[in-house]
Amino acid sequence: MMTTSAMSFNQAPFRYPPPIETELNRLADLFAQTPGLADVYPPRWLAIQALEGDETLMHDIRRLGGSAVAAALDESLERLRAVYGDDLDVALVDQRYRFVHTIATQAVRRPSTAPVTLSDRIDRVVTHRWLGIPIFLAVMWVVFKLTTDVASPFVDWLDSVLSGPVSRWVVALLALFGADGGWIESLMVDGVVAGVGGILAFVPVLLTLYFALAVLEDSGYMARAAFVMDRLMRALGLHGKSFLPMIVGFGCSVPAIYATRTLDSRRDRILTGLLVPFMSCSARLPVYVLIAMIFFPAQAGQVIFGLYLTGIAVAVGMGALLRHTLFRHQPQTPFVLELPPYRMPTLRSVWRQMWERTSSFIRKAGTVILATSIIVWLLLAIPVSGEGRFGDTPVDQSAFAAVANGVTPVFAPLGFGRWETSGALVTGLIAKEVVVGTLAQVYGGAEEEVAPLDEPATLADDLTGIAGGFGAAVGDALRALPGIVGINLVEAEEEPVAEGLAVAVRSGFMASSGGHGALAALAFLVFVLLYTPCVAALAANRHEFGAPWMLVSLLGQFAIAWLAAFIVFQGGLVLR
Repeated sequence: MMTTSAMSFNQAPFRYPPPIETELNRLADLFAQTPGLADVYPPRWLAIQALEGDETLMHDIRRLGGSAVAAALDESLERLRAVYGDDLDVALVDQRYRFVHTIATQAVRRPSTAPVTLSDRIDRVVTHRWLGIPIFLAVMWVVFKLTTDVASPFVDWLDSVLSGPVSRWVVALLALFGADGGWIESLMVDGVVAGVGGILAFVPVLLTLYFALAVLEDSGYMARAAFVMDRLMRALGLHGKSFLPMIVGFGCSVPAIYATRTLDSRRDRILTGLLVPFMSCSARLPVYVLIAMIFFPAQAGQVIFGLYLTGIAVAVGMGALLRHTLFRHQPQTPFVLELPPYRMPTLRSVWRQMWERTSSFIRKAGTVILATSIIVWLLLAIPVSGEGRFGDTPVDQSAFAAVANGVTPVFAPLGFGRWETSGALVTGLIAKEVVVGTLAQVYGGAEEEVAPLDEPATLADDLTGIAGGFGAAVGDALRALPGIVGINLVEAEEEPVAEGLAVAVRSGFMASSGGHGALAALAFLVFVLLYTPCVAALAANRHEFGAPWMLVSLLGQFAIAWLAAFIVFQGGLVLR
């Protein structure tokens, strides 16, 4: 119930203590008379933000107001710091909280004992000092089991559709125009379908990942994850609020870097932006799934989960190192976070988030990945040695192989020093998911005879096979669900003999590693996890933090990835 004293708020507006109020009025009057500032910001609000130390606005004040305004601001800060010391911003905030508390005390009648809500009871367990982090890891484990075991049958189904019926339909359509059998057919089948199709096959994995993240966000758990991880973030010189951009980084590094704008301190924004790319973005997931399914089919979920944990561990280590080197003289900012009540996620909201994020991936497949696939095909089609001709040359005699061979020595000590993998990593700088498309193109071309595209089949046969395969995938996914909690409803089967792309990839890693293919594959996965972010993430980094920090991310992450992969492969050889 509102009281008379509370109602007098409009007649008695909030004021700061006299020393602060004097400087606020002086600065507000000055800002109001400065055209560049008065046209953009409310003068008093701008004065408050300046005294609180908002770095972005202080930069605008000095830029738009000129030297006279900047000098006046510095004088006001100097006079107030003589009174409040370095806690001027705390004094401003404290006065506002005191005012709000006074009004709330007078206006709101509370019961003698506040009721304990369901959210409070859940938080006693979920945000517990010792149980919070194990619960968070268990939640992440469920997410990654969903993206591997449950989504895997749909990946296999979609891959068979794209490499089978869709490829045959493309060939048949080209035949109607008399364009089959030549380089145009090779471009469409080996370039577009193999490159873009190899990426689109992993759409079920991304849909599953985004479904899980949307449920966690809408339920209110993500805020709890930030609260729980605050102690760990403190080891990095950050706070729990920095964990939210890192969570976004599991989806994509670009919006995660832009999400650092929510942090108050430029020091926190830069440090968080440097650590975000170590969070394994969804673009890397197709690479993990492909390599893990080929070399570690029985432990694919554990391997992928281990990679995500490795990314977090490396971020922790690098954060601690940076805190004691480049950022050692800069103070931490306080962490304040309001925990929303738990809510039941709505189907509409979850689907919107799933579709927005996945459609962005599909649009990238139709632009960046398509262009990259065509460029890779073009380089594969151009002969530089031997007797091949355009569109009909062995892949190891192509321009792509010649270019990739130039960087192969860099990766030789890591166990995957072949032009196929080197070339895939180079194209992965454009977008990490392109690694899969490039491997499908270079190895697919080498193994073309394994899976011919001209198997006789009618349209009815293809449609029946597609529907039947989808039904089988649904059944396999449902049987895989209990496996999340350790209940296996699928009879153990011996690993089937790999064919096509899997055979070629396995043979390539075996040859480049001297017979230690699985170890080289693990080093390759670690390298993909840690190496230089894609060009879009680098552009976002440059836009937010400047070219020097972008170069730190570009060169630093490549060096860290190379060293980590070297330790995995060479260390594994020593321990064998």
